[in-house]
Amino acid sequence: MRARRRSLLVPAVVAALAVALAACATAPSGQGSGAGAPVDAGLQKFYDQKLSWGPCGDFATAKEDQERYAQPRFECAKLEVPLDYAKPAERTAQIAVLRQKATGPDRIGSLLFNPGGPGASGNRQVVYTAPDLEQSPLSKRFDLVGFDPRGTGASTPALDCIDDKEWEAERLDHDIDPSPAGVAQTEKENQDFVAGCVRRSGGADVLANMGTRDAARDMDVLRAALGDAKLSYIGYSAGTRLGYTYAEQFPQNVRALVLDGALDPKQSTIDRIVKQNAGFQLAFDNYAADCAKNPSCPLGTDPKQATARLQALTRPLVTKPMPVGARQMSYNDALTGVIQALYSKDFWRYLTQGLSMYANGDGRLLMSLADAYYDRGQDGHYSNYIEAFRSISCLDEERTTREEQGELSKAAKAAAPFSDDGTPPVAAEDICSFWPTPPTSQPHVPSVPGLPKIVVISTTGDPATPYQAGVDLAQGLGASLITHEGEGHGVALKGVACIDDAVAAYLIDLKDPAAGMRCAG
Repeated sequence: MRARRRSLLVPAVVAALAVALAACATAPSGQGSGAGAPVDAGLQKFYDQKLSWGPCGDFATAKEDQERYAQPRFECAKLEVPLDYAKPAERTAQIAVLRQKATGPDRIGSLLFNPGGPGASGNRQVVYTAPDLEQSPLSKRFDLVGFDPRGTGASTPALDCIDDKEWEAERLDHDIDPSPAGVAQTEKENQDFVAGCVRRSGGADVLANMGTRDAARDMDVLRAALGDAKLSYIGYSAGTRLGYTYAEQFPQNVRALVLDGALDPKQSTIDRIVKQNAGFQLAFDNYAADCAKNPSCPLGTDPKQATARLQALTRPLVTKPMPVGARQMSYNDALTGVIQALYSKDFWRYLTQGLSMYANGDGRLLMSLADAYYDRGQDGHYSNYIEAFRSISCLDEERTTREEQGELSKAAKAAAPFSDDGTPPVAAEDICSFWPTPPTSQPHVPSVPGLPKIVVISTTGDPATPYQAGVDLAQGLGASLITHEGEGHGVALKGVACIDDAVAAYLIDLKDPAAGMRCAG
């Protein structure tokens, strides 16, 4: 089965990877709570609800996170929202919410976080990020609020497609047969996956209402339930799409938005995937140049040969996976481990170590990197992150034909030869082609008249959301652009003082960053 590459945000990666390595529409109308813009009368009860806060231990979806969630600094609640906003009197969904209250006397309100994915847990992001912000003025002035977007994490109904045993088999399945029989087999697997999503998630009506369009509506209900007249928000990667979708639906309810590692809303799905592949090739080339400074670099000391060296190392796995304990590491796993480490320069040393170990017959570290990507816990249990990513993407992205899939495969390999497995493209319809409902979003140039000034951050060496996407988004929204000259995906509030200070000044005092601001680090 083939799936589109995701764009995972660095803070979410850090949380999962630290554990793994330790082990080896239309805006509504009427009047809402929180003094926000008018809402439809049928939605009034959702906007007026009072959250019942309590301990967070049960909101952790991974055993290794339970102790962190259970810290008394955090409190959690469930927000009730319509499953289908067109039918607010019918079935509902519950959004898991976590907060750390402001520690200072001059509280501004809530600051909502979304780590991207799409499908990553905002609760988990706040749990791992809040301790690092302990001395930040943001912790003193804002409640730090995370939420698991509908269908993800501890929110219900949860998106669920296959079980843990099936995930292990899925990772070993490398579809390389381009013949009619091979295409038919791949498409049958994709159909079966979607059928599992329908059956295990609670029906086609659940799958129809899990896109970013509806998550943005949930965020406005959450804003009101938190008692905020306007929204203050920081979103990374796919969380930038959630941010600008919210701005389009509820421009009058925006106080401040920081969008870091942007998706360009006007890019086609195919264009975005090809450019993302090119971004990862750039990140790999930069890693290889750094690695080559060390005589023991597993890819050699000539960066120009690094792609060929990686291909020579990993391509044998296409037909013969490597035993790793009781498990088998496939080509997909090895490449996924490489890609995972390219999201942040901080992980390059793990990539070097992992490739060196693999070259000597030990795949444990590459497998751990891949496990972090798939959000597989130490107990062998997979979260629903990838299932949520695929499900949300099928509603947020354009559909493609067999012919387009074949051309996309060729273009992606040409853009990122380090990830070329040496096999011909398989022109098969992907999972989204079999989704039971149509997309709820489409590429477009955003138009948000009256939107307050917002901030976009874009990194020159970002592998997952290339720099130009942020430039284009800032231009489209009339936003202030901060350029981060460096590597990695997602930089705000991660220790680059120039950026962190500008973000804090904007979120607290609504101070625009200087025009043309550039920060290194």
